[in-house]
Amino acid sequence: MSMLRTIKPKNARVKRALEKREPQAVENEKTAIFVRGQSTSEKVRKAMQDLYALKRPHAINFSRKNDIHPFEDASSLEFFASKNDSSLFVTGLHSKKRPHDLVFTRIFDGRILDMVEMGIEEIRTISEFESPKSSLGARPLMVFHSDLFDTHPTYQQIKSTLLDFYNGHPVSDIPLNAVEHVISITAGPISDTAPLPRVHLRVYTVKLLASGSHAPRTQLTEMGPSIDFSIRRIQTADEEMMRQALRRPKLAKSDVEKGLGKKRKNIETDEMGDRVGRIHLGKQDLSKMQGRKMKGLKVRKEKPVSAGEEE
Repeated sequence: MSMLRTIKPKNARVKRALEKREPQAVENEKTAIFVRGQSTSEKVRKAMQDLYALKRPHAINFSRKNDIHPFEDASSLEFFASKNDSSLFVTGLHSKKRPHDLVFTRIFDGRILDMVEMGIEEIRTISEFESPKSSLGARPLMVFHSDLFDTHPTYQQIKSTLLDFYNGHPVSDIPLNAVEHVISITAGPISDTAPLPRVHLRVYTVKLLASGSHAPRTQLTEMGPSIDFSIRRIQTADEEMMRQALRRPKLAKSDVEKGLGKKRKNIETDEMGDRVGRIHLGKQDLSKMQGRKMKGLKVRKEKPVSAGEEE
């Protein structure tokens, strides 16, 4: 079991900087770094250029080549992460053994959390589609087509990684007209040549049209990129590190009681950051409970019957 490192601040300024990097109740947008290895291909350069365009403005593109091999030595990525306060990486590589290679890496606590290596089989860039494009910084709607993304461990990791890259922090609701583009990820079909089905990434712009009803009709137009990936190597996260990465911070009392006025009793926050309340009820006397009055159920007094009426 790996232990997470702890850094003791030397002064108040370092303490404030470390507190900003601690888990937050509402995380900011994660920054992704796009870095090329010593050898790349035209497919790799095109794919990284378009994936970078989809991630902007929360992305950094390194123009220089670097001697990086994430699966063999990830120290360079950890160094870049600490310098740029980034937790996401896309590394472009190309070799005879693994041509047109992309490695998606996630960082936690300054160390490698997990990695996914995928090969680019087919690609059509954004510039090859003559269609409207989404605006800079617009958050996409992400759709995953296949039961594998919910059942197979490898595809579950791919889904989690892509959501971290492009979906940002979750929101409770969003206006329909604010959705400008959709990222569709599909797994399949299964073939005899590859042990795992390919991952197909497609991006569409959204246009709302009149439908004659309250809900508008949605028209999707492919804007690119269109990339088919083959799955290669996978490095899963350490169980203890993943548990720490998914842990939500405890909210301060002021945050829990924000908007509630004075301090409320029997309200606390658990380890996962969820607010839990306790309600105490007294013993209820059901005989005195006031029910609904109905005319048909009203008890009526019977009238006395005279002797003449009986005859």
